[in-house]
Amino acid sequence: MRAIFLFISFLIIAIPVSQAQEVPSALENIDYLVTFSKGANPTWGDDDHVQIYFFTIPTTIKAPFYIRVFDPEISGSNDMLNEAYNSSTRFSVYGGVGAYTNKEARGVNSTGNFKSGNQLASKTFTQDDAKLDNTWYTFGPFNPQDGEFDKTMNAAVFKIVVEGLDGDDGNMYRFFLSSDKTTNKAIEGGNAFAYEISFRLKSQVGDVGHLFPRMENTTTSVKLNNFDFDKDGYIRITSINKKCHDMKPSADGNWEISKEEISKDERNTSLDIQFIKKLDILNDMTFNITDETNQALPMYSYPAGGIPKYKFKVDVVYETDK
Repeated sequence: MRAIFLFISFLIIAIPVSQAQEVPSALENIDYLVTFSKGANPTWGDDDHVQIYFFTIPTTIKAPFYIRVFDPEISGSNDMLNEAYNSSTRFSVYGGVGAYTNKEARGVNSTGNFKSGNQLASKTFTQDDAKLDNTWYTFGPFNPQDGEFDKTMNAAVFKIVVEGLDGDDGNMYRFFLSSDKTTNKAIEGGNAFAYEISFRLKSQVGDVGHLFPRMENTTTSVKLNNFDFDKDGYIRITSINKKCHDMKPSADGNWEISKEEISKDERNTSLDIQFIKKLDILNDMTFNITDETNQALPMYSYPAGGIPKYKFKVDVVYETDK
């Protein structure tokens, strides 16, 4: 008699996605990036009042480009008011040697020379910039040659530093890496990443936000650090080898750390960190991920290959008649 054995295993496949340079991306499904001014209590969700993002421009791109900011002022319909608006936020763009490779620019504590490189543009926004509520402000044009070349990415890297200055309110905003000054036109092959992200989750119960940290080719273990999630649901992790499982959610004003081993197959791939809402509240929080040497790992707006998705595979093994 012939016996048939079915071996069912789960794997994750990467679903390709078309690239655009909206940050947060549609894949991340996050409402806004957020930076609170330095007088705000950390329990509002921002641990250090600084946000740093990097943008990559492929070497094939020779034309000037722009970094556009949606709703940069701090007084309108999207921002977080603390009694009365009294705050200011500075956005600064950097290129040149050290803009990316300086280790202090890639940390999670925003200390030391995190504003490394050559400053190419800077502007401070306040409640007096009400005309920019719910609209775009454009930095640039920038020459791709003014970035810092990175051989691994084969791209020029630019940095934008967002600093909460005086006051205690929260500034909600988005970015777009554009080839056009007045409209959002994606740059083919461009991307954006950060080593720590302060952001606002969408408020609808059951909504799922995502972050996509990229493992290095030497990573063996990671610490996943989430701050001020307010226990607003579940935080789960998925990878090329791991089924979706829960991480420790942080409470109000607290950090929680979850540790994960990284297998050889998971190196040079992305994780999918999922934030699943259970409360109908506005919730701002901070997240970063560090490896076994305590180095922060980058989180990309557009993970290579797209979002990993579970798909089960059935292996059929036939045992011949005896």
